[in-house]
Amino acid sequence: MTCHGFYQQLKTLTGQFNPMKKLPNSFFTRDVLTVAPELLGKTICRKFKDGTVKRFTITEVEAYRGEEDLACHASKGRTARTEVMYWEGGYMYVYLIYGIHLLLNFVSGEKDNPQAVLIRGIDDVVGPGRVSKALDIRKEFNQIHLLNNNELWVEDSGIIANYKSDVRVGVDYAGEYWKNRPWRFMLT
Repeated sequence: MTCHGFYQQLKTLTGQFNPMKKLPNSFFTRDVLTVAPELLGKTICRKFKDGTVKRFTITEVEAYRGEEDLACHASKGRTARTEVMYWEGGYMYVYLIYGIHLLLNFVSGEKDNPQAVLIRGIDDVVGPGRVSKALDIRKEFNQIHLLNNNELWVEDSGIIANYKSDVRVGVDYAGEYWKNRPWRFMLT
């Protein structure tokens, strides 16, 4: 049974997991190429407006790493939009794409080293726009720390995930080298 299958089976049997521990800030202050695959199998927790808390398994992520990465928003330098990427890891970076989808990212790395992990899949929801819809992500989440809020946080499921990597999606504009970085990670 795959790690993801085990996680889904446990979720079905228990209805939800026992309360888990929030990931510490030190988890997010590491390099994005370490953080991104280690987020797989972790649990995004979302407290909705009606007070219910739902937990979702992270199944797919994508890494963006610094100003040199031409697929990364920070490749254009520090702007009002990318400012949060220059902060210490652990903050949410939420931005609008195509004028319709808000996308959820977690900033990683050290201060002034812009990196972020795009959340591309949770449970059976695939695609970053669909993920944000399922989680009811709002613009107001941008620049909010994952540890300093009670609406969205990440918990450690205790699972060490098996995963595979592939090229990132929709970054042809970045050129051959950067579009072919195998920085998309998926549960197997």
